[in-house]
Amino acid sequence: MLHMIQGFWVSRALYVAAKLGLPDLLKDEPKSSRDLAEATGTHAPSLYRVLRALHSVGVFAEDDQGRFLLTPLGATLRTDVPGSLRYFAIEELGENHYPAWEKVLHSVKTGEIAFNQVYGASKWQYMVEHSDEAAIFDAAMSSFSSVVAAAVAAAYDFSSSATVVDVGGGDGTLLTAILKRNPALRGVLADLPHVTERAQGRLQTEGLAERCETAAGSFFDSAPAGDTYVLKWIIHDWDDQQSAAILKNCRSAMAAGGRVLLVEAVIHPGTAASFSKCMDLNMLVMTGGRERTEAEYRALLDSAGLRLTRVIPTHTEMSVIEAVQA
Repeated sequence: MLHMIQGFWVSRALYVAAKLGLPDLLKDEPKSSRDLAEATGTHAPSLYRVLRALHSVGVFAEDDQGRFLLTPLGATLRTDVPGSLRYFAIEELGENHYPAWEKVLHSVKTGEIAFNQVYGASKWQYMVEHSDEAAIFDAAMSSFSSVVAAAVAAAYDFSSSATVVDVGGGDGTLLTAILKRNPALRGVLADLPHVTERAQGRLQTEGLAERCETAAGSFFDSAPAGDTYVLKWIIHDWDDQQSAAILKNCRSAMAAGGRVLLVEAVIHPGTAASFSKCMDLNMLVMTGGRERTEAEYRALLDSAGLRLTRVIPTHTEMSVIEAVQA
């Protein structure tokens, strides 16, 4: 229980390490806390205490000369590694999540979104007005997506699809992985205008501009035409009514015989440690959305005129939930 209670101490120490870029500074050689403090503009004795605490949980190691080394666990916070969790750590443990989580009891008592109560706006509105926070969020989602994208592209057979629409596709990481693995596919990346502008550059760089177009707009208003709709970590951001509206727009736009693929962390029964059950609390605090069980996804899809056909696990925490026209 003591280890669980001090969990947020460890999280905040991880935030400091990620924010300061300590894993990047240690990627080539061990360094003393004094060297690291000089490189980061911090107080050496205090930084040593952070490094020592993270040493105790396996993020760093300390040699007999008092220098710190990066462990494989700590290396996941390097900026330049595939699937880097550095910006995910900064986003989830940083400036806006932390104050919102301080008001988690408000959400439990009222069912309201703690973030909105703290900032007077939704997280999405807040990011429009705070471009620096939006950039961190985008970087966090992109790095997380790189691992999930490869897993989804490998786990699902897209051979019967003609046009894949990535709804809320961000910078195109997922759609890029799918298109590269399936050369006959065409793609559409649908997101808000300022997002699709950035995604066009990514698609051009990846050599996919001829096979993939972008569609600017809100998924609450409409969806582009296609036969396979992919929504990665979109539906969990919204309550049932809002989620159904998004799914109905996909259902209305899809070709005959089309399908929807939700890439989400499904809540499973049992008492095992669960990423999805803890992420569900984060949704309560931050957006008013939720993680769902397979039965809850089935009911949600039914309400949008879709029928859940199967849940395909990947080697990540995410699964592919397939649904077809009811």
